[in-house]
Amino acid sequence: MSRFGLNTFLYASPFTNDSVKLFPKLKKWGFQTVEIPVEALEHIDPAKVKAAADKAGLKIGSICACMGPGRDLRGSAADQKTAHEYVKGLIDQAVVLGCPSVIGPIYSVVGLIGPHDDAEKKQQFDLVVKNLKPLAKYAEKKGVKLCIEPLNRFETDFLNTCDQGLKLIKAVGSKAVTLHLDTFHMNIEEKNQAAAILKAGKLLGHFHACGSDRGTPGGDHIDWAPIVKALKKIKYKGDIVIESFTTDVKVIARAAAIWRKMEPKRDDIAVKGLANLKRFFGKK
Repeated sequence: MSRFGLNTFLYASPFTNDSVKLFPKLKKWGFQTVEIPVEALEHIDPAKVKAAADKAGLKIGSICACMGPGRDLRGSAADQKTAHEYVKGLIDQAVVLGCPSVIGPIYSVVGLIGPHDDAEKKQQFDLVVKNLKPLAKYAEKKGVKLCIEPLNRFETDFLNTCDQGLKLIKAVGSKAVTLHLDTFHMNIEEKNQAAAILKAGKLLGHFHACGSDRGTPGGDHIDWAPIVKALKKIKYKGDIVIESFTTDVKVIARAAAIWRKMEPKRDDIAVKGLANLKRFFGKK
């Protein structure tokens, strides 16, 4: 049975040991899991964060890889090394956090876009595969999944669609590497969201339920019924996480192009979003 979670970017950036004060509120609202973006490994003591989650009765369902400047598996030799060490560190933290998945665009710095020709694209693809293979092996050894997320065309030119994501996962060829789909990005890039979910099938490892405007899921124009039906058809059991951003969290607001308030109240995204998801999935 899937669990419902919230990405803490809605309230904190960076997430630090102090940010665990959010946990009791999230639990009270009815979330079962929390997704923590770890912007730098030194920002958290994973043992302390896990203790706080345990105390609040929450599971840490996922760690979000924040692929900022200098972390790029298709970049310079220095950027590749930095990205490798960062993702490896996230895997180690996931183990301490009792967290099954490291998720996000684990391939390239967010915001790198360009009209690369076919030869460049192939070279970059091969480089990312080469860099992901040892990370996948390490994740396998540690019992952690890497869930790779395609982003929309304005945030990356590397992976935009489910098809491209599946091609990368198959090229890496590790049982630790799965696909992470997000309704906000799919709303821009997929012809049909439900069809993309069905195509991902057993390889779908993580799911973000986000409004078409990156606001409240269910307070938007997305047709959620076929999405829910597709997730049930493939027997998806992973977490379903609301990932939204507000103008209050400046760094992320800029990266995700959040230039205005998405909802009158920030809490609405979490509270109303969760109520909508429970209704869509027929959960009490």
